Amino acid sequence: MWRHWATRTRMIAVVLVIDAVAALVSMGIVVLNARSAVVVEMQASLATVEPLVADTIGAGQVDAPDALLRTLDLRFQTLRHVRVTLVDMNGKSPEVPQVRRERYTAPDWFVALIAPPVQRHEIPILVGAQRVGTARITTEPRDEIDEIWGYAMSLSLASLCLNLALLIALYLALGRVLAPLGRLAEGLTQLEKQDYAVRLEASGSREVAVITDRFNRVAEALGEVRAANGRLNRQLLTAQDDERRRTALELHDEFGPCLFALEANAASVARIADSPEPDRSRLAARAQDISAIVGQVQTLNRDLLNRLRPHGLGQVALAASLDLLLRDFSRRHPETIFTGAFEALAQGYGDLVDLTVFRCIQESMTNAVRHGGARRVEAEAAEKDGRLTIVVRDDGVGIASDHRIGLGLSGMRERVDALGGDFQLDTAAKGAVVRISIPIDTDRDEETISARPR
Repeated sequence: MWRHWATRTRMIAVVLVIDAVAALVSMGIVVLNARSAVVVEMQASLATVEPLVADTIGAGQVDAPDALLRTLDLRFQTLRHVRVTLVDMNGKSPEVPQVRRERYTAPDWFVALIAPPVQRHEIPILVGAQRVGTARITTEPRDEIDEIWGYAMSLSLASLCLNLALLIALYLALGRVLAPLGRLAEGLTQLEKQDYAVRLEASGSREVAVITDRFNRVAEALGEVRAANGRLNRQLLTAQDDERRRTALELHDEFGPCLFALEANAASVARIADSPEPDRSRLAARAQDISAIVGQVQTLNRDLLNRLRPHGLGQVALAASLDLLLRDFSRRHPETIFTGAFEALAQGYGDLVDLTVFRCIQESMTNAVRHGGARRVEAEAAEKDGRLTIVVRDDGVGIASDHRIGLGLSGMRERVDALGGDFQLDTAAKGAVVRISIPIDTDRDEETISARPR
């Protein structure tokens, strides 16, 4: 049940428990002190009343016995904390008007907690040498207990009023203090509904203000991530469309003429074969043409497949795949020198990491040739201190500061960020330098780890 209570209810319940314990402790202290006070008061009253009664009896020796008893009875009716009862030798009290005493207010249970044992003393009443009666002195603690009860009730009433005022103040204060937490809960609900534009006002205590500030930062960060995801999705769709368009153009511009040439050569071979005396030299020429066209188609097909998925990646060592990439660039761009240093790499680091390394080096060299006009491109990749570092340098014109970041650079950055790595593009020196650092998963499968290439 306690877990389902609100914080304000819990705090008030704690205060009420503390008040109840304090009230019990206070009551115990009052009872203990009251017992001691009543005992002392009763003893003091006996010590005071006994001489008074004796002196009063001695001063009334001239009176008749009956008149003396009535006089003494009237005089002793107003005493507090003790009761003096006068009886004659027959055990009868004189008939005198009784003084009306105030009604006791202390409850019986309170009297039972405090009242000490009753004490009784008797003093003989003598007229001359003759005993005419007895004065019985009995302690009466109810008078003192009533005074203590009145004091306790006044103290309890004052404490009750004070505690009620404290509870009301605490209730209002907790409502004010906890109000920001309620707004925070509403804000979290909005975040759960993917409303990242929600913001909270800084209010309340310093601690609540810190929580509010952190909430606003988290909401802002989530909004930025959502916007970045939207941009990434749009770029992904654009990249897919561009790749499809490029593939379609290559199929139309490259494969189309080749297929047309194959069809034309096949028709020519058929015509030559249908002639009465086929010209073998012409058939050989057409066969050579068909072979050349097939080789061209194979090259185009290999380039297209390599762009869609690097050939041999995951089948051979990562360093070997990167060397093949450099040789392919050297073949397609003979005017540029491509060098690489990949000896410090392991066999592989997992399909995702290997593909990221391959694509980043491929895209960096493509940018160096296409946009930078580089004549020399150097690529390095090594494993060091639990991280995979890639550096690609070129001697081209670099990238202008106002150049718009295209899909290639943004794609590299997003690939590296997805692996928890760092991506830097340095254009301060001549040319451009791409620096990439990717953490290595030490728990990757054993199949991806083997001896380094020798």
